[in-house]
Amino acid sequence: MKRSAREWLLTTPSLIWLTVLFVIPTLLVFGIAFKPSDPWGGIGSGWTLATLRSLGNPNYPAIVWRTIWVSVVTTVISIIFALPCAYYIARASQRWKQILLLLTVIPFWTSFLIRIFAWKILLHPDGAIKRMLVFIGLADDQTMLLYRPEAVLLVMIYTLLPFAILPIFAAADKFDFRLVEAAQDLGASRFRAFMQIFLPGIQRGLLTAVLMVLIPSLGMYIIPDLVGGPRSEMIANTIARRTFVDRNLPHASALSAALTLAVMAPMLMILANQGRKRRETGT
Repeated sequence: MKRSAREWLLTTPSLIWLTVLFVIPTLLVFGIAFKPSDPWGGIGSGWTLATLRSLGNPNYPAIVWRTIWVSVVTTVISIIFALPCAYYIARASQRWKQILLLLTVIPFWTSFLIRIFAWKILLHPDGAIKRMLVFIGLADDQTMLLYRPEAVLLVMIYTLLPFAILPIFAAADKFDFRLVEAAQDLGASRFRAFMQIFLPGIQRGLLTAVLMVLIPSLGMYIIPDLVGGPRSEMIANTIARRTFVDRNLPHASALSAALTLAVMAPMLMILANQGRKRRETGT
């Protein structure tokens, strides 16, 4: 009983913080989705399903599909880059490991907005990247690097890559690399040992990295707004427009609730699958 009391004592502050700042606001968003809007930009009285039916807007499928493919591609490319980075950081000497980790987190020392504006300058028609591409013949004066989906993808990968590297490194740092060396001694190629020994050994860190990149990507707003164009609008931009421009809070809440469910569904499926595996193995 004393142990249980200590556990509750340690858990209660975090539980209250999560309830007040996360659970209650989320429930309010879901509740507002069932309210009507009023002409003055507020929330009307009564309850209605009209707001949910309005999500059948014919423009939304294209925006949802763009949000999904940009988020998935960002996640896949980030993981592809993060895996070798985390692998070599974990295998580096203690001195180099600290230096490489410092270089990984240095971008967080600068304001997120400043970094996005820096990319906007670099991708500008008169920016350094455009001039370099024109100089080597890969672009011409009419080529536009800004305000297109590829620019959004590039900046999102740059922004979220550290979120993929760090959890993979945390798992790789605890991995016993003698298993990889043993596999190579038994005839496995370096690539095969990496794929069949190292990756299964860090699967939890890999899953964490996927979630750490995919979830922020689905809700990304500022990057499409600053470096994207009309063809780069994502679901978070639509939510912002419904909130601040159209002043339709119930509609914005319905979109937010749909996005929340879309994010939670795969997470719950993964947790359920892990629980099933633990029950099967008895761990």
